[in-house]
Amino acid sequence: MSSVSPDKRRKMESALAQLKKHTVVVADTGDFNAIDEYKPQDATTNPSLILAAAKMPAYQQLLDQAIKYGIAKGGTEEEQVANTMDKLFVSFGLEILKKVPGRVSTEVDARLSFDKDEMVAKALRLIALYEEAGISKERVLIKLSSTWEGIQAGKELEEKHSVHCNMTLLFSFAQAVACAEAGVTLISPFVGRILDWYKENTDRKSYEPHEDPGVQSVTKIYNYYKKFGYNTVVMGASFRNTGQVKALAGCDLLTISPGLLAELSQDHSVVTETLTAEKAKACDLEKIHLDEKSFRWQHNEDRMAVEKLSDGIRKFAADAIKLETMIKEKMLNVKNGQ
Repeated sequence: MSSVSPDKRRKMESALAQLKKHTVVVADTGDFNAIDEYKPQDATTNPSLILAAAKMPAYQQLLDQAIKYGIAKGGTEEEQVANTMDKLFVSFGLEILKKVPGRVSTEVDARLSFDKDEMVAKALRLIALYEEAGISKERVLIKLSSTWEGIQAGKELEEKHSVHCNMTLLFSFAQAVACAEAGVTLISPFVGRILDWYKENTDRKSYEPHEDPGVQSVTKIYNYYKKFGYNTVVMGASFRNTGQVKALAGCDLLTISPGLLAELSQDHSVVTETLTAEKAKACDLEKIHLDEKSFRWQHNEDRMAVEKLSDGIRKFAADAIKLETMIKEKMLNVKNGQ
């Protein structure tokens, strides 16, 4: 085997195997049975992914156990449902942590996106549930919406409670700068949803990967962080195709759906590292500082980011409500002895 040339060996290797040499690969799913074969380092979840998984017969036991927990905790129906939701999100996280060596990301309810104190309280509740199950907070990333309030919640959780945060629904450069200044552990800039917006709102319907506005957004953020020495790491998210993924080889982390992981494992094209700290140092970006007023103005100037952030919060909130409705129905059946 040693006689095989490096170029030929690369061609034999899958795109996924090549990507893993440059970037930490993360699985973006609640369906933890789907990730074994791809051997990701970490995994991410969100309310929509948990809702989808909770509907699958394979995961009914987790849902039933969470409902029993919620009922046993007592309180009003609202409190029982909230406790069940928290337990369910953590239960999925615990199962995922049996499959990955690294960390799982668990999301705070999107309906709290404009309430810093409530986001902090919910995050600490989720961490407490993980710790009760014997999992250190070092293996958990708390996902928060990248609103101004969410970013400040992340700052407080990192500084006062040593809780690692993953700032999600990130679409604008202003959001990225504010997250870096807040000192959060990780950000998840969305690639695919940015592309979606440009396809819907401009005449252009197709892009080569290097021209893709989502790829360009993450590239700029990565370069800015590396040029100015921020410790916050970048995890590209929300991919629509493998071209976007391969165009960001070298990014700190990339979180990828099982469907695209499968495609990458069957793809034998050559993957080249496109993002590097060395290239970032040479880019011509200038350092900026954003207080609350300048953050809100700069973010507001980006129509795409304003629309996609609010749309993302609404969609995650809607799926949380659907999950609550499902829990209430099942809870009623349990209480009625059905």
